[in-house]
Amino acid sequence: MTNRTLNLDEPLYQYLLDVSLRESELLRQLRDETAGLANARWQIAPEQGQFMALLVQLLAPRRIIEVGTFTGYSAICMAQAMPMGGQLICCDLPADYNAIAERYWQQAGVSECIEQRLAPALQTLADLEAEGLAEAVDMIFIDADKANYPAYFEQGLRLLKPGGLLLFDNTLWSGRVLEVEPQSADTRAIQALNQQLKSDRRIDLSMLPLGDGLTLCRKR
Repeated sequence: MTNRTLNLDEPLYQYLLDVSLRESELLRQLRDETAGLANARWQIAPEQGQFMALLVQLLAPRRIIEVGTFTGYSAICMAQAMPMGGQLICCDLPADYNAIAERYWQQAGVSECIEQRLAPALQTLADLEAEGLAEAVDMIFIDADKANYPAYFEQGLRLLKPGGLLLFDNTLWSGRVLEVEPQSADTRAIQALNQQLKSDRRIDLSMLPLGDGLTLCRKR
């Protein structure tokens, strides 16, 4: 028995997957195809996708925003768990992988509830606010350029309803958050975000050691 979070070695991590992961064949195929891309490390862990789907099932959000969609794995997880008539707005930059996401959304039968906006995400979020979505979004998942994480937090809070959920991926950053004088702007931004979230009274907070670190923020 232990009173702290376990450090999962490879056999224990594989056991976790063996006894709990319910990944569909389509999602497995998407992960396999994504693994062949140069930036495959952007892919979330499958158990994280399943956890996010469970959150969606529990919260029943009518409108979700995703910042950083890549090949569309997390979007499928969330879209399949949304209630009928829900909307998922995916924000990403134009890239070759956009077509992979759209192809798998079609195969998964969720393309009709997903709108993909290809532009810098800060601009897209500002546009959504201007379109009347301030305090009209139930859930936001942020997994994009880390240097803008603090800015995404502020924009996300403006878009979220009270009680809405904001999720940040990569908040443990493979341990690089422990660097004392990081050279990377991404690392510095994640460190700054983590420190801000700890003391920000506008949210309730939990950081989970899931995947590369997943932080949940509930807007008060």
